[in-house]
Amino acid sequence: MKKKNIVLSTVLFAAILIVVNLISDKLFYRLDLTEGHTYTLSKATKDILKNLNEPVTVTAYFSKDLPPSIGQTREDFKDMLIEYTNRAKGMLVYEFVNPNEDEKTEQEALQNGIQPVMINVREKDQMKQQKAYLGALVSMGDRKEVIPFVQPGGAMEYALSSAIKKISVVNKPHIAILQGYGQPAIGDMPQVRKNLSVLYDIRGLTLTDSTEVPDGIKTVAVIRPSDSIPEFVFQALDRFMARGGNILVAINRVKGDFQTAYGSAISTGLESWLLSKGIRVKDVFAIDAKCGSVTVQQQQGPFRFQTNVMFPYLPVISHFTDHPATSGLEAVVMEFASPIEYTGDSTKVFTPLAFTSGQSGTVAPPVYFDIQKQWTDSDFPDKNLVVMAELSGNFGGKVPAKMIVIGDGDFPVGSAQQVSPDNVNLLVNSIDYLSDDTGLIGLRNRGITARPLKQLKDSTKTLLKYLNFLLPIFLALAYGFYRMQRNRSVRMRRMEEDYS
Repeated sequence: MKKKNIVLSTVLFAAILIVVNLISDKLFYRLDLTEGHTYTLSKATKDILKNLNEPVTVTAYFSKDLPPSIGQTREDFKDMLIEYTNRAKGMLVYEFVNPNEDEKTEQEALQNGIQPVMINVREKDQMKQQKAYLGALVSMGDRKEVIPFVQPGGAMEYALSSAIKKISVVNKPHIAILQGYGQPAIGDMPQVRKNLSVLYDIRGLTLTDSTEVPDGIKTVAVIRPSDSIPEFVFQALDRFMARGGNILVAINRVKGDFQTAYGSAISTGLESWLLSKGIRVKDVFAIDAKCGSVTVQQQQGPFRFQTNVMFPYLPVISHFTDHPATSGLEAVVMEFASPIEYTGDSTKVFTPLAFTSGQSGTVAPPVYFDIQKQWTDSDFPDKNLVVMAELSGNFGGKVPAKMIVIGDGDFPVGSAQQVSPDNVNLLVNSIDYLSDDTGLIGLRNRGITARPLKQLKDSTKTLLKYLNFLLPIFLALAYGFYRMQRNRSVRMRRMEEDYS
């Protein structure tokens, strides 16, 4: 009878396990307690996976036996792929390949655009460098997209979802960058072009007195014009906004010449067009105690050397409104920026998006840049000057439109090495916000956020160091003493005559 009960219990337990596995294959839930829900798939990703028409294959080229800090990236990526597979309902499959396994596999990874990185590995008390692969190839039919490097702690979901989106969408939405009036060419902003080309078809736009902004354009970007713009361009932009088109404007109202150390105002007609919408970009320099630096040559005797000098005309913007266009940004370096104010009425919604620091001010041109000037607190009487804003509402039509204005036109221009990532992200995020209907913009800067400890006093550091070392020993000794006293009490009770 007892044997029969054991067999019955075993069969019942096995049946329960099978049922639980079958249910969990259909119904699954992950508890994510992270602040930014790092391990929860966004609605944008779920929509992309739900709308797949062809199977997607993800070949993950990851080295094995990596240091824990980097090896965790492989596990995180695998967990994410499992979640993607469950959500895609058979339309996504994946495999992991170790390129370090043999030369043939390594060549396959290289041919697919996965480049190795060199990492430091400690082995037998020695530090050596190891070649590591952390990338993936996403393919759908004959279309392929490479994720050459999965950044540890980076925006992993954005990289994977945007790669899937890029190969699954045949006709990308169009965005245009106005050309012809001293603006930078698309090639002058390589990182911006690279990031935007994931989801959009980018084209230059040249307007004449007989042309319109073509249908199908979601957003027009007007970036740093330096020549006068004719009236027919503004009329075309007005008609574009009247039918619901969105516009991004990055404008220079002042300019500075580092060669002559001279700053002056600039006028192209764009500022008057913005003023007709209720946005005034002041023709003054915004200065900030939180700023970038310039390299200055100095000479002492026969020696000449270079030194970095803080330059308040290069404000570092780190105060942002909680908004999709500025989400995840930490520091944007602007070059000769100007403050923005709203002079319109309540028929439109004006939303400030980026501000100078609590120690800022303005300087009216013309001005001579004195590099050796000793700046004091009195030079920065203002705080939180608006340098970026959004204006939304009806612009002459029945369809609402949006406009983002940034009081600096130079921040996104230059080579990939010259422009900081947050400068690129500010422009890309803004165009994404004005153009995107998938929600992927919210994933661009979604990753593991570094949270450094506050600076501590030396005495506090010493206390914590010894506490960290001695506390475990003290607890172990205290527990041992407790056990010793407890066992001694038990022995004493057992020695008593009436113990039973």
